[in-house]
Amino acid sequence: MRYIPHTPDDQKTMLDTIGVGSVEELFLTIPENLRLRELLDLPAPLAECELKERLESLSQANTNLSAVSSFVGGGIYNHYVPAAVDHLISRSEFYTAYTPYQPEVSQGTLQTIFEFQTM
Repeated sequence: MRYIPHTPDDQKTMLDTIGVGSVEELFLTIPENLRLRELLDLPAPLAECELKERLESLSQANTNLSAVSSFVGGGIYNHYVPAAVDHLISRSEFYTAYTPYQPEVSQGTLQTIFEFQTM
């Protein structure tokens, strides 16, 4: 999907709809001394591959929690999560109470939920 910013006409229509004269008027409740009036001092933009490399190099400063003792997670760390879990947890039968009406189908769903939750 391409990013197409709102045109001045689009902005005017939106502001008219909510009864505001300008975008600046939307921010009048923010005290003047807290508003940023200059551009942010940001580095030049990077291409996607350059940004990925930069973020990966920054992440090297993090501690690898699989190599050290970690007490984060309250006892649910150092466990294996099968690759199928991402697919399974997106299925509605795992996040709703719905089961099919036919007992022969319902039993399989219930058995699967039981196996998944007790793994």
